[in-house]
Amino acid sequence: MDLNFNKNEDHNKLLLSELKKRLAKVKLGGGEKRITKHHAKGKMTARERIDFLLDSKKPSIEVGAFAGEGMYKEHGGCPSGGVVVKIGYVKGKQCIVVANDATVKAGAWFPITGKKNLRAQEIAIENRLPIIYLVDSAGVFLPMQDEIFPDKEHFGRIFRNNAVMSSMGITQIAAVMGSCVAGGAYLPIMSDEALIVDKTGSIFLAGSYLVKAAIGESIDNETLGGATTHCEISGVTDYKAKDDKDALSTIQRLMDKIGDYDKAGFNRVASKKPNANPDDVFGILPRSRADQYDMREIISRLVDNSEFDEYKKGYGQTIITAYARIDGWAVGIVANQRKLVKTKKGEMQFGGVIYNDSADKATRFIANCNQKKIPLVFLQDVTGFMVGSKSEHGGIIKDGAKMVNAVSNSVVPKFTIVIGNSYGAGNYAMCGKAYDPRLIVAWPSAELAVMSGNSAAKVLLQIEKASLEKQGEKITPEKEKELFDKIKNRYDDQVSPYYAAARIWTDAVINPLDTRTWISMGIEAADHAPIEKPFNMGVLQV
Repeated sequence: MDLNFNKNEDHNKLLLSELKKRLAKVKLGGGEKRITKHHAKGKMTARERIDFLLDSKKPSIEVGAFAGEGMYKEHGGCPSGGVVVKIGYVKGKQCIVVANDATVKAGAWFPITGKKNLRAQEIAIENRLPIIYLVDSAGVFLPMQDEIFPDKEHFGRIFRNNAVMSSMGITQIAAVMGSCVAGGAYLPIMSDEALIVDKTGSIFLAGSYLVKAAIGESIDNETLGGATTHCEISGVTDYKAKDDKDALSTIQRLMDKIGDYDKAGFNRVASKKPNANPDDVFGILPRSRADQYDMREIISRLVDNSEFDEYKKGYGQTIITAYARIDGWAVGIVANQRKLVKTKKGEMQFGGVIYNDSADKATRFIANCNQKKIPLVFLQDVTGFMVGSKSEHGGIIKDGAKMVNAVSNSVVPKFTIVIGNSYGAGNYAMCGKAYDPRLIVAWPSAELAVMSGNSAAKVLLQIEKASLEKQGEKITPEKEKELFDKIKNRYDDQVSPYYAAARIWTDAVINPLDTRTWISMGIEAADHAPIEKPFNMGVLQV
């Protein structure tokens, strides 16, 4: 290994260490004191509940762990959006589990909580995946009710989705393991089956204090909406559990009896590990996002046997298109080539930039994968489309539009891994969040923005300078540097993969070595949903 490899490895493993530290903090939810209080009530935490429920010997992946990070500081924050979401297995059946974290503001719903819950339901709907709700929530966070209550993508959409999923035949099981109040009471009851834990679980549209204020009736919460009331009098819930573990064990027995699902039929053979050492990615990926490297070296450490067959290898070389297998699943890979390449005409093309020919190649490849029912994996490290007179005269907008059209209309499942840069329209063409990837994750080295921090800071600096000079202020070189650094630092915070993950623009920031697991479990989930419409790109300017 050369010195540069070792320096890259040190840099990227420091980024990985930072990821692990952030995850450890997130997993504490509302903090150790609140966890202790939660346990004192005889309750398991959200993560403990999920760990008990899921098959311990099967893999699982967490969606939205960093949701809400750095947000709502004036309200004390909202770690993980106050809800834990994992895709895993219960009695061998893949499913998605959504558990309110009552250590975070009693499980109250912040705006990001609603967005994360809707993302979990979107995954269940797209993949026809069974969904299990572990409910323990005080309802809407009232100081922010105007940002969570009335709009299309707010709280009410959850219950609309419950109804839609039921009509689609998607299994929904809910366990009320704590508070379940007001509008939130509809979620478990709109599920196929509902459980409630005796003494700690309660369901009502209005609690005892509100009942007293509204109609003058004096009643305690347990009599109003506890387990005995709803299992023996109202008939609202179907099973009464003596404690958390009893409720979770009941869910396991229910899941164990679910029949098989209709499969989409994606091709899979026995899995084989990459021949090249996956750990090498830390040394291959450069410290500077501006530096070049060969994306083929990354691909060879992600795919089975390190084998892949390139489509149009010598044409459109700033995008690599290749057939391969990941954990046995057949995939079509669309990856930005980050190495400076020389065309047959002797022209040099910059790595990470999409040119006319590479956009054309990617469009054709995406169409082929749809024709052959092969899931698509996008490996993003893109600075955007090529600019300048030559590209414009060559119709880069038209070729770029064809690629965006193909990505938009693709009917096979798509999975996006943001390895490095994800800038501007390159984010769109390479299947950014707006283009419905089934899962989209980022490595700690990722950056998502309209343009790089350096470029954006230079543009914003010129605007700031012009404004100050118009006001009569003289800009010295020292003042200019101060302004530049201030702008760049602010912008760099926004291009961080954690900033994107906090807002659920991506589903997770992951260890690069977990990439195969995410893709494999994602395709397995997608295999639950047969493709129901043909691939059609509509009108194109050829």
